[in-house]
Amino acid sequence: MKIQGKMFLWLSVFLLIMAIVYGLWSKEPAGTTALFLSFGLSIMVGFYLAFTARRVDVGAQDDKEADVADDAGELGFFSPHSWQPLALGVGGALAFLGVAIGWWLIYFGAPLIMLGLWGWVFEYYRGENRTQ
Repeated sequence: MKIQGKMFLWLSVFLLIMAIVYGLWSKEPAGTTALFLSFGLSIMVGFYLAFTARRVDVGAQDDKEADVADDAGELGFFSPHSWQPLALGVGGALAFLGVAIGWWLIYFGAPLIMLGLWGWVFEYYRGENRTQ
């Protein structure tokens, strides 16, 4: 994680320089704002990764002498049978289409987004996985 944190922090430095140069050269507010917002996002992710890297054990990606097999193993739990991302994707697509086509589409997209989020959060609180 240390490498990823450094990459994002260097990217934020680059984006800040480009935002200043672009803002002074073009005097165009939308692109300048987008570059400054990209700088902010990049520095937030970089700070989080650098902060987290100090608190966790050193991974194989931080060791220059590590083999590929050193990083093998389980990465986490991913639900193999979840339909909730499909509901979120369709709801998000309808909501973004509502911005382009007509705001009335958001009335169809918002319930799908809420249903998908609700289902995804509480997916394992039903049936045999429910805790007492």
